[in-house]
Amino acid sequence: MSAEAAPPITRPGAAFAGIFAVTFCGLLAVGAVLPVLPRYVDGPLGAGNVAVGVVIGAYAITGLLLRPFAGRFADRRGRKPAVLVGSLLMAVGGFLYLLPLGVGGLIAARLVLGAGEGTVFVAGSAWIVDLAPPQRRGRVIGLYGLAVWAGLSIGPLLGELIQHGAGYTAVWIFAGVLPLVGALIALRVPDPFRPHKWLEHEHHSLIAREAVVPGAALALGSAGYAALAGFVVLHLDARGVGHGALVFGAFATMVVLTRLAGGDLPDRVGPARVAVAAALVEAVGLTTIAFAQSLTVAIAGALAMGAAFSLLYPSLSLIVVNSVSEARRGAALGTFTAFFDAGVGLGAPLAGAAVALSSYEGSFLLGAAIALGSAALIAVAVAPRSRALVASR
Repeated sequence: MSAEAAPPITRPGAAFAGIFAVTFCGLLAVGAVLPVLPRYVDGPLGAGNVAVGVVIGAYAITGLLLRPFAGRFADRRGRKPAVLVGSLLMAVGGFLYLLPLGVGGLIAARLVLGAGEGTVFVAGSAWIVDLAPPQRRGRVIGLYGLAVWAGLSIGPLLGELIQHGAGYTAVWIFAGVLPLVGALIALRVPDPFRPHKWLEHEHHSLIAREAVVPGAALALGSAGYAALAGFVVLHLDARGVGHGALVFGAFATMVVLTRLAGGDLPDRVGPARVAVAAALVEAVGLTTIAFAQSLTVAIAGALAMGAAFSLLYPSLSLIVVNSVSEARRGAALGTFTAFFDAGVGLGAPLAGAAVALSSYEGSFLLGAAIALGSAALIAVAVAPRSRALVASR
């Protein structure tokens, strides 16, 4: 049966699965090139380590800067059109790898890819919230985030297998085709949102002010992830513990398990309470890793941090979507998700500076201190506003 002749998805559960699949396809394409690009830049292109860093990092620039634009587009034109545009941009980015344009061409491909991924995730986030019952939004947001984690976890493995079995060209084709598969799936998913005509004539700021404070708390909470991803292997090697990859794997596994088993906590307990607790537990987890002298203690810290990190984003995201109207949901999520990119982007060099000035241990303690700042910000500035919003309803 052709894509055009296929019946549309109508059940809410199937619709969510469809949007999840669209995002998963896109992130699978993103993940597939991650282990391959550095080898390609340093090998066949012979451009060196600096070029590797520039090529890999270029992706984040447009992903960060264009998320607010993607949110506005999703509000003014609809969630499905935005997801389709984002998927097509990701496909173009993947196919651009095929062109023999050297490092400059790869940078251009990464910039296009970042713009597409940011658009897909922001519009997809608004889309799944539109479909979700209000009392289950927190759980749905958390489950949707697993599309990103799954794609970035499985994609590199597939990329390595494809590159070893069929070469670089096959990886680039894979990175271009997968988002197109996602676009075909998106065509079948219902989009209940209808853009409000008045939005086209009113000029709202690209930055949704309702998302700024929760976004700042998310950015602070994301700094610890940057420390873990960048330095856990080196930290444990320096301690003679080793097995840093296993510790990071425990963290990632706990993120997934917590989303599956406890993803409804923001809905049942309240998003602000869960967010404060998550930031505090993240600080405990990072401190535990900082002082770990054994693999068991390091894994315990990683598990604590994974559980906390898993709940922080959906809790704060739920506060954001509950504070704006449906008509501005895309803009709010565009602003909010940009803070995550900013937190990781700034957290990595801050962690590196802490290592240079003190030790690997210092980078985790700095991350813990910043996580405590996130908890304080949520308790002082986010929670009262969230309670007032609930009371007004």
